[in-house]
Amino acid sequence: MDYKALGLKAGIEIHQQLDTEEKLFCRCPTTLRKTGEHAGEFFRYLHATVSEMGEIDRAAAEEMMDRRQFHYLTYDTTCLVENDEEPPAPMNREALEIALALAKIFAMHPVEQVHTMRKLVIDGSNTSGFQRTALVAMGGILPNGGVVETICLEEEAAQRVEGSTFSLDRLGIPLVEITTSPCMFTPEDVQQTAEYIGMVLRSTGKVKRGLGTIRQDINVSIAAGARVEIKGVQELDLIAEVVRREAQRQTTLLAIRDELRARRASVGEEVRDVTPLFAGTESSILKKAKVIRAFVLHGFAGLVGREIQPGRRLGSEISDYVKKCGLGGIFHSDELPAYGVTAEEVARLREHLGAADEDAIVIVSGSKEKTACGARQAQHRARRALEGVPEETRKMLEEGSTSYMRPLPGAARMYPETDVFPVAIPDGLWEEIRAPELLCDLARRFENDLGLDAALARQVVSSESLPLFRAAVDAGIRPNLAARTILGTLKELGRDGVAVSRLAPAEILAVLRAVEDGTVAKEAIPEILSAVAAGTAVAEAVGAHAGGMSDGDLATLVQAIVADRIDFVREKGMRALGPLMGLVMAEARGKVDGRKVSEALRQEISRVI
Repeated sequence: MDYKALGLKAGIEIHQQLDTEEKLFCRCPTTLRKTGEHAGEFFRYLHATVSEMGEIDRAAAEEMMDRRQFHYLTYDTTCLVENDEEPPAPMNREALEIALALAKIFAMHPVEQVHTMRKLVIDGSNTSGFQRTALVAMGGILPNGGVVETICLEEEAAQRVEGSTFSLDRLGIPLVEITTSPCMFTPEDVQQTAEYIGMVLRSTGKVKRGLGTIRQDINVSIAAGARVEIKGVQELDLIAEVVRREAQRQTTLLAIRDELRARRASVGEEVRDVTPLFAGTESSILKKAKVIRAFVLHGFAGLVGREIQPGRRLGSEISDYVKKCGLGGIFHSDELPAYGVTAEEVARLREHLGAADEDAIVIVSGSKEKTACGARQAQHRARRALEGVPEETRKMLEEGSTSYMRPLPGAARMYPETDVFPVAIPDGLWEEIRAPELLCDLARRFENDLGLDAALARQVVSSESLPLFRAAVDAGIRPNLAARTILGTLKELGRDGVAVSRLAPAEILAVLRAVEDGTVAKEAIPEILSAVAAGTAVAEAVGAHAGGMSDGDLATLVQAIVADRIDFVREKGMRALGPLMGLVMAEARGKVDGRKVSEALRQEISRVI
């Protein structure tokens, strides 16, 4: 696809949890809990109110179409602030300083006063019905010449457990939001920029790691399309594919629009109750419905079922809108007969509605109230197909396709926070803030100063074990030994079922020190770490492998192994060294350094050949 010809533009918003001791507006820890550990629960309804401008935010208004009761789980590590039963505490100073350090990396301009705003959110993820957010800095630069528009501090939302149940352990964790301008013009540009910003965030050493701790929202448009915000992309490797599929979706929607206009298509205004037509239906879905409603899409035949993304059709888009009414979706004539609906039932329906061959039909089923809402929503989305690409907020699905979430929010969702005073950035604080060394620069330094190869240096700086590696080097451990043990040996032991998560950093360092001072051979590291992970004290595990093997014992072992395989040795010569190394190391069981074994074998093979 020629993205330049399409006029593709994209920007990103990256939300990253900060690894602070306390939450943004209370003094609770930022520790995540298991839902089975919850100490209490409560229930709440949320609804949007008119803003100071006399408007209700359109995204919030849509959320209210399906009135739900929300269920919240509390813990002994949460408080009344998360419950929205106590005013917020002053903003977390540590989080503010991390945000300022990031602003310094991007050469941004900090605001003079940090004002906290309320952003209306009534999907249940915030007990208060709003998210607190505060602008910290503006106007930064990216290496590719793009612009970082803003850095904000926000409070993380509650974690959805299932349905309308939320866990409050996550609510209030400090988030930093980095927003770029629409300065990217290919899918690869977007992914590379997200990768760079992610590296900058990790360079602070103060961000949480793991699935769900960082989320990318991508804003995408093409020249004749519209701005669409895709929420919650967690996998970096999928970002380019998400952008490609959104460009495909908008291109196809525009093609559908043009064809509909050529056909002089229109959306039927009359919604009819067709429940009696399905009195004897075998469709399990329609059998359960109290009411079945249908309407005609004039000139839409074949287009409702047209694929717009892998696994997604125009009918899928209409279904997404209908789901906002609490229904499961729609049936449409491009996919019928199917799902237990017979050809005879479809024919009766067409005749009853007066639908021509070039027309499509949409069916909604459920309760009286929900089907009335669902039919209105389906008609609304169908009308928007005549216009082209609607502005929307969408969520990512598996493999990179997306589905509708809500309309793009407007200015009516923001209003000042009355419970948090503005925070003036103290005189001199901006000058005192030191931008951290970027991980890309650190990798080059490890390569040049510590002798790590380039690939290993990049692995080290990207690893969550970077602090452990630095502690090992500071303790006098050889950098290559530390890196290969921390990144290689521990990973291999974990694959083999060893509980490496039980190993404390101090225990790993003690084992590495025992290797450095010659107490044990480095080949013994896997066995010692396995023993320590199983509960053996470090001193005891090291002692079991201490003393090693004397030079005389090693020579005797090598001579015996070579003698037993003398024909093989004479046939292969020095090429026998590799296979024999494994045999000697297996017998020595980590009591001798591999370099000594290699040299002893080399001498013995030379002697016998």
